[in-house]
Amino acid sequence: MMSGRGSDPAQAGSLPAEGAPDEPHRSTVRYPGGLAARFRWTGTGGAAAMTALSEVGGTLTDHGPLVAEEPDRLCRAELRVEGPLGTWTARFASLVFDEPRGVLWDTPGLLLVRYGFRVYALAARTGELRWSRDSGTPLVALLASSRLGHVLAQSEVETLALDTQGEVVWRVPHAEVITDAELIGGRLVLTAWGGTHLALDPRTGRASDA
Repeated sequence: MMSGRGSDPAQAGSLPAEGAPDEPHRSTVRYPGGLAARFRWTGTGGAAAMTALSEVGGTLTDHGPLVAEEPDRLCRAELRVEGPLGTWTARFASLVFDEPRGVLWDTPGLLLVRYGFRVYALAARTGELRWSRDSGTPLVALLASSRLGHVLAQSEVETLALDTQGEVVWRVPHAEVITDAELIGGRLVLTAWGGTHLALDPRTGRASDA
C-alpha cells in the first residue's frame, strides 16, 4: 500500500486554510486503519488561539522544545488523531510559517509529519515519538511507498532517504532550489525554482532519465 505525499490520502476531507497567518488554520485527514486526523496550525504569536481550540481527551505531547526553548514564540501546529486504540495529540513548532502534512508509512506503522524544517516519526496508533530529524532548510515534500524500504524527505536543497529508524540511507544535494517532489512512474521527479525538472531513482538516488 502506498500512502502518498503530504496529506493527499484525504484531500477530499480537507478544509481550506482561512484567515491571516496568526489565526488558526485547520484540515482533516483520514488514513487507512481507521485513523482520523485533525491538523491545526498558526503563525508566530498564535499559539494561544490554537491551543484554545484543543480538544479534551487522550494523551498530549508537545514536541516544540525540540525546536526552541520557548516554542510558543514560534509558529505552532497541533495534530489530533483518533483511532481504534484511542486518541492522542501532538504539538510542533517551526521557525517559518508552514502547513503541517502527514504521511502514513504503513509498513513500520509510522505516521510521519513534516512541519517547517523537521520530520517527526510518530507511532501511528499511540502517537509515541520514534525519531525526528532537522533538515536545516524548509521541507517541501515527504513521500512514502510500500515499494521502498525508506521514506523520502525533500527539502529545498537536498533529497534524503531515511530508514525506519530515521537514519540516512542516501542523500543527494541540489544546486537549484527545489519547490516540489513527486513519485511518478517509478521515478522521483523534482521541480526546481526555475521550472526545470530532475528525475531520480527513488531506490538509490541516482539520476534517472527525465
